[in-house]
Amino acid sequence: MKRWVFIGMIVAAAVGIGWQIYQKAFLAPKGVEIRRPGPVPVAVEIEPVAKGLMRDVRDFTGSLNARSQFVVAPKIAGRVQRLLFNIGDRVQKGQLIALLDDEEYRQQVDQVRAELAVARANLEESQDTLELTKRELERTVALRQKKIASESELDAAESKYRNQESKLKVAMAQVIQKEAALRGAEIRLSYTRIEVPPHQEKGLQVVGERYVHEGAMLAANNPIISIFDISSMIAAIYVIEQDYSKVQVGMMADISTDAYPGRTFRGRIVRKAPLLKETSRQARVEIEIPNPEGQLKPGMFVRASIEFGQSANATLVSRDALVKRGGAVGVFQVDREEKTARFIPIVTGIVNGRQVEILRPPLSGYVVTLGHHLLEDGAPVILPGERKEPSARKGKP
Repeated sequence: MKRWVFIGMIVAAAVGIGWQIYQKAFLAPKGVEIRRPGPVPVAVEIEPVAKGLMRDVRDFTGSLNARSQFVVAPKIAGRVQRLLFNIGDRVQKGQLIALLDDEEYRQQVDQVRAELAVARANLEESQDTLELTKRELERTVALRQKKIASESELDAAESKYRNQESKLKVAMAQVIQKEAALRGAEIRLSYTRIEVPPHQEKGLQVVGERYVHEGAMLAANNPIISIFDISSMIAAIYVIEQDYSKVQVGMMADISTDAYPGRTFRGRIVRKAPLLKETSRQARVEIEIPNPEGQLKPGMFVRASIEFGQSANATLVSRDALVKRGGAVGVFQVDREEKTARFIPIVTGIVNGRQVEILRPPLSGYVVTLGHHLLEDGAPVILPGERKEPSARKGKP
C-alpha cells in the first residue's frame, strides 16, 4: 500500500512540473514572468540507524552421504539359496547376509580330502619302504666289510636307497600339495556364506539397497546388497572462491533439512578440498554430523549455515538504504528538523540478510529506505506521516 501511495506522489509531482512548463510555453502573456518553483520535495520512507550484534553467516546447500558405504558381493559363482536381509535392516560386522548353494563346493572338499588321504598313505608306504631299504643297505655294507658282498651289490643297495629317498620326498610334496588344495577348497566353500566384512568399524550399519532375490544365479562379484554406515553423516557442500579462505577445518555448522522442519543438527567441518573446480569455481567442503538415532539418511538435501565471525556493537542499517551516487556506495541521512536528505558515502562490513554493517563513518539518526533513487544531496523530503499542503498558483493570468 505504501508503495502505491509513493507512486501516486511521483505521478503528482510529474504532473505539477508538466503544468508549469505548459503555463510558461502557452498560457503566459508576453512580458509576464512566471516564478520558477524550487526543488520538489520527495516522499520517502525512513528507518533509524541501529546498534547491535552482527553475525557473518553464510548459507550453503548440499547433500548428505553416509560416513562409509560398500557393496557386498560373492567371490564365487552360485545360486542364492537364502537372503537374510532386506532394505532398511540393521546389520553388524561378521553377520551372515546370504547363503549360496554349496553342494558343488562340498563335493570338491570331499574329493580333495580323499586325495589327501591317498597322498598320506603313499607317504607312509614310502617311509616304510625307505626304512627297509636303509636296513638292507646297512647289511650290504656290513657284508662288504667282511668281503662277503661284492662291490656291485653295495652300489645297487645304495642306488635303491637313494631312489627310495626321492620317492619319499615326492610323497611328502604330494601331501603338502593336497593339504593346500584342501585349504583352497574349504575357502571356496566358505565363500558360499556371505557375511558383513569383519574389518568394518562399529556403527549404525543398515542395508541401503538389495539387488537380487533368492534363487537368482550370480556370477563372481555380482552385487547382492549395499550397506551404509549412518552413525554419522557427511554433508557435502560447495563454497565459492569468495568464501573459500574463510572456511576452516574445525568450524561448526548448523544443518537443516526439509525432512525435519524446525529442527537443527550440529556438525563440524572435517575436510576442505585443496582445489576449486574450473567449471564452477567452487570447492567441496565436508561436514560431519553425528546421527546416533539414524534420522538423517543418505541423499537428503540439506542447508548448512556457517558463522565466519561477528561484531558485538555494530552500526546497522537496512540493506534497502544503500544507494550509489557518482560511483560511491552510501546512504541518504535525513535531517528531520530541516527535512532534507544528505548523501553519506560509507564503507560496509558484514552483510547478513537485510542488514548491513557500517564500518565508517560514524552514523546515527535516520536513513532513507524508499524513494532515494529520486534524491540528490541536500534534496527536500516529505517524511512519513506528513502531508504537503498545496500552494496557490502565483502569477498574473
